[in-house]
Amino acid sequence: MKNINKDEVLRRLLDCGVVAVVRMSDRQKVKSVIEAIRRGGIMCIEITMTVPGAVEIISELALTIDRDVLLGAGTVTDEATARAVIEAGAQFVVSPIFNPQVTALCKDLNIVCIPGCYSPTEIFAAWNAGADIIKVFPARNLGPQYFKDIAGPFPHVKLMPTGGVTIENVGDWVAAGAAVVGIGGELLDKKAIAEGRFEILTEKAKTLVRNYHRAKGAA
Repeated sequence: MKNINKDEVLRRLLDCGVVAVVRMSDRQKVKSVIEAIRRGGIMCIEITMTVPGAVEIISELALTIDRDVLLGAGTVTDEATARAVIEAGAQFVVSPIFNPQVTALCKDLNIVCIPGCYSPTEIFAAWNAGADIIKVFPARNLGPQYFKDIAGPFPHVKLMPTGGVTIENVGDWVAAGAAVVGIGGELLDKKAIAEGRFEILTEKAKTLVRNYHRAKGAA
C-alpha cells in the first residue's frame, strides 16, 4: 500500500465522502466485495472488528489493495485493538464510541481517528481530544435535522452519520451538513453477496456516489 500521511488520508476521506462499512461473516468474499464497490466509485473501506480475522484481513489488504483505495478499521473500542490495526496497515480508525485512549494513540501515531458520539457533550469532548471526524452513531434516531442543530454551536466539527444512511436519503444528510457518510448493510446486499452477484453492489455504489455528489454540489 502506498504510504500517505494523515493530512492526505483525511483529504481523500472528505473528497470521497462515502465510507463503506464492511461487516460480514464470510471473510473469503471480502476482497470481491471491496473490488465491486471500488468499481462503483467508493474508495474508502472500513473493515470492522466483527469480521472474523479482521486484523489479518487488514494486513493482507494493506499489501494487495489498489493504491487508490483507503483502508480503515472499524468497531475499534480499545487501545490494544487500535494499535494492532494500525500496525496491520489501517489508515484510519473508526469506533462506535469515544474512548480517549484510542483517540490519543491515533493522535500520537498520526492516524486519522473517527470516534463515535451521540450527544453534543460527547461530540465536543471528542473533537477537543483531537478527533479528525466525529462519527454520529446511531444516527437513525437523530435524523438530518440533528446535524443542522449541531452545526450551530459547532460549525467547524466534521460529522459522519452512520446507521440510518441509505442510498436514497444520503442527500438529506449531506444537505444537513454531513462531511462524510458511513454506510454498511444498505450497500452490501447480503443476498447478492451470498449469490456471488457482485455487480449488484457495483450498481448500488454507483447510485450512492452519484446521489452523494449531486447533493454535495447543491450544498
